[in-house]
Amino acid sequence: MQAEPSTPAVRRDFHPEFSMNSYRVGIAGFGAIGQAVAQSLDAGLPGLTLAAVAVRDPKAAPAVTWQQAAPAFTTIGELAEHCDVVVECAPAAVFRELAEPVLKAGKKLVVLSSGALLRHDDLIELARRHHGQILVPSGAILGLDAITAAAEGVIHSVTMITRKPVRGLLGAPYLVDNNIDIADITEPRLIFRGSPREAAVGFPANLNVAVSVSLAGIGPDRTTLEIWADPSLERNIHRVEVTSDSASFSMEIQNIPSANPKTGRITAQSVIAVLRKLTGPLRVGT
Repeated sequence: MQAEPSTPAVRRDFHPEFSMNSYRVGIAGFGAIGQAVAQSLDAGLPGLTLAAVAVRDPKAAPAVTWQQAAPAFTTIGELAEHCDVVVECAPAAVFRELAEPVLKAGKKLVVLSSGALLRHDDLIELARRHHGQILVPSGAILGLDAITAAAEGVIHSVTMITRKPVRGLLGAPYLVDNNIDIADITEPRLIFRGSPREAAVGFPANLNVAVSVSLAGIGPDRTTLEIWADPSLERNIHRVEVTSDSASFSMEIQNIPSANPKTGRITAQSVIAVLRKLTGPLRVGT
């Protein structure tokens, strides 16, 4: 019997000519995540061009050496004019100022501050009216594809337990408002138990992952969240437990912090993965 030909390995470095579309990408904010995304785009991603970066003062833009053509530096309000897709890496305080013009123009907005999206959920309707789209990457969490699949049936419960190094939680509004001092703790301490909606207000720089889990599943009010400060940790640990009519599953991820201790290194890589899916001929995952 003649042997069947072997199947060629699937490559992720697809060539530009195979891209289904071409997109001009803009980045709002040039911190640790914004810079990492910009570097990947500048190094070359099929069908994607880094067109613009929004910073506080475009006239005092950071000096960067680019491999490709340098992007335009502009303001948050004018970013949509330069791009087809905007990646939000800016402080949550400017979320609406950034999002409205992008969605009104019928463009795509990649959202990392999903907690801010809860406070401005009317933007979802705005996107629908103007044929725009809000994309929420997995960020520093795992299993959103499984949760969204389970949500097509009935999810009975979702519990998320987050453990973080102390330095990544210092200064959180919830700790300040409730006079919770964790600077000198010597053992793990439960500092919050509630919903992702509450956590999005009390821990705006820390718990976008919990909001993303809730949006994928049973919502920000029915999802249960625990936050632990652990002085023995060097990495952020997130565990998610789901019970549904189709499956029961649990997942845990240990994230290596980026240059910003409040953010996992994998967050920027998650954004790149979302952008690749816009143009690649193969898309894996729900």
